[in-house]
Amino acid sequence: MLNSKQRKYLKSMANGLKPIAQLGKDGVTEAFLKQLDIMLENKELVKVNVLETNMLDAKGACNDVCKAINAEFVQAIGRKFVIYKESREKEKDEKIRLPR
Repeated sequence: MLNSKQRKYLKSMANGLKPIAQLGKDGVTEAFLKQLDIMLENKELVKVNVLETNMLDAKGACNDVCKAINAEFVQAIGRKFVIYKESREKEKDEKIRLPR
């Protein structure tokens, strides 16, 4: 669980990110979750764009995704959301270091 200081730090990092995944009309599928889990393992912080063809709003989709892959909700703005998941194979210098 992220505390407010950590969430604020991740929000500032996500500000410059472009969405690298899109959640389409099929919704939250196993294939999407698998792809997103791989992205999170490599980057730890991912911004997702929820297309207008999807019936879920960004917050609802984010909650479903976070529950399915044990990720942390960072923020949802408009049709985009940001999630964080610590890498299992963490290398010291290349990954995100959260404040305490």
